[in-house]
Amino acid sequence: MGSQLLQRGVASATTLWGVGALVHDPQAVLQLHRDYVAAGCEVLTANTFRVSPYALRRFPRYPQAWELAQTAVTLARQAAAEAPRPVRVLASMTTLEDCYRPDLAPDDLTLREAHRHTAHILAQASPDGLLLETFNSIREARIACEAARATGLPVLICFACQSGGRLLSGERAAEAAKAVTLPGVVAIGVNCTRLVDLVPALTQMAAVSPLPLVAYANNGWYDEASPHLAAAKVPPQEYARCMLGCLAAGARLVGGCCGTTPEDMAALRALLDQHFPEATMAP
Repeated sequence: MGSQLLQRGVASATTLWGVGALVHDPQAVLQLHRDYVAAGCEVLTANTFRVSPYALRRFPRYPQAWELAQTAVTLARQAAAEAPRPVRVLASMTTLEDCYRPDLAPDDLTLREAHRHTAHILAQASPDGLLLETFNSIREARIACEAARATGLPVLICFACQSGGRLLSGERAAEAAKAVTLPGVVAIGVNCTRLVDLVPALTQMAAVSPLPLVAYANNGWYDEASPHLAAAKVPPQEYARCMLGCLAAGARLVGGCCGTTPEDMAALRALLDQHFPEATMAP
């Protein structure tokens, strides 16, 4: 969501990785959801990645978190309702601080309170589930997962990984998977990760958890704050073929993260229809 809004020239999306667009250009958010629906996606991620009271404390003039969450889920629901097939909507939540800096995570008490508040607000917007994504350490992921489970909604949780099947904290993906394989968690996986680094992490997870796996990679999107993501952008057909490797590793929900486009998802949709006609994918 964030990277696509920026690539489409929505300047307000620079604020809290897309949240600014909910305030200044909600039609751009709606159009992007519609484009993903047209590409064949069956799961939409609402633009709630940084919709949390913790993040918004720096923006006192913005609407409250619950208002932004409701707007984001409503926009995704509107696009989903226009689809020729059933489309689910997940509300996204992430780390309190920088996704690429596990060392910045606050103390446990702050994490518990902030994630509890965010999960409650997102649940009040009535998505179909909560997507915890781009988590970089086991400690924060476990705390956020407990908060999300308390809402009663299905929980999916994904980790940002580097090479060798390790989280950005250096912890093994297998240990992360074990830590969040809990009642109420319906899937675990990897996101905001280079294509080449997806399968090693997924393989570790599959070895220790019975849960279905989720995989959605970056495609050529990185900067000086994320050297672990450095990779050239690949064309849609190549991105889609790489995701077949994730399916072989156990992924059952696949899609795209930063730098991917509706064109990437359309190519993936076509390949899934060819090989797995009942498959589902998530942008």
